[in-house]
Amino acid sequence: CAGSMQSPINIDTDKTIFSPHLRPIQLSGYSLPAYEKLKLKNNGHTVQLDLPESLAITGGYAQQYRAVQLHLHWGTPSGPGSEHTVNRHRFAAEIHVVHYNTKYNSFQMAMLQPDGLAVLGAFLEVGPRENPYYQEILEHLYEIQTEGKEVLVPGFNIAGLLPANLKLYFHYNGSLTTPPCFQSVKWTVFNQTMLLSREQMSMLAMSLKNDDSKTLQNNYRPVQDLHGRRVLASFQTTLISTKQLPAEGHSSSSFHAGDVLAVFFGVLFAITALAFLL
Repeated sequence: CAGSMQSPINIDTDKTIFSPHLRPIQLSGYSLPAYEKLKLKNNGHTVQLDLPESLAITGGYAQQYRAVQLHLHWGTPSGPGSEHTVNRHRFAAEIHVVHYNTKYNSFQMAMLQPDGLAVLGAFLEVGPRENPYYQEILEHLYEIQTEGKEVLVPGFNIAGLLPANLKLYFHYNGSLTTPPCFQSVKWTVFNQTMLLSREQMSMLAMSLKNDDSKTLQNNYRPVQDLHGRRVLASFQTTLISTKQLPAEGHSSSSFHAGDVLAVFFGVLFAITALAFLL
């Protein structure tokens, strides 16, 4: 885990590079029927939900990537635990949805290749109401408290765990954040945060135990050095907008190109009006 392209990283928005070539992420097959059972397990360092290969990233990447699993990283009820940070700010928690490139026969083969894996990441924060999508996972944590325990849970709309806006994101080349830390991940970290209730966040941080029978907390890796890597953004990051709290447990977090355009056209209108009066 000592390579020069390790993850997670701190995303410095003053140094990200706007890339108009980054297209919106498109997902396929993410809405699963309740009769399709999914394996939820405590593997000793996180809670993991195994996903069927019918879930895929079909847009936003050069190739198609099939889903394998998703997992979470968190802190404590009183401290944040996201892996990536933005401008040195650590969020309460973070979700990772892991995919592998379909041009390889398996996840095991793909993770050895430079373009083998794609991980979608989103930040979690405390909001005013319960998030129904995350509840589909959290309500089963009491059944898998000890390491190695697993349970089958009903299928649900996995897309609900990710932001509604899949157009705004950061992108860079990095690694898996747990050993063997293969440097084969094309990371997408969404700008929009997901909102969970305070009770849900506490449930995530207090329910599971690790292999030492201690409460599983702070299961995040420290940020790693960029070593000259570029971090791209699918949107302009020059202006910071106020955080909004829309419905459905989503929070629009930081930067929008629309803000830049609004200011530009406002100034243009004022200049035109002044010229007309003169």
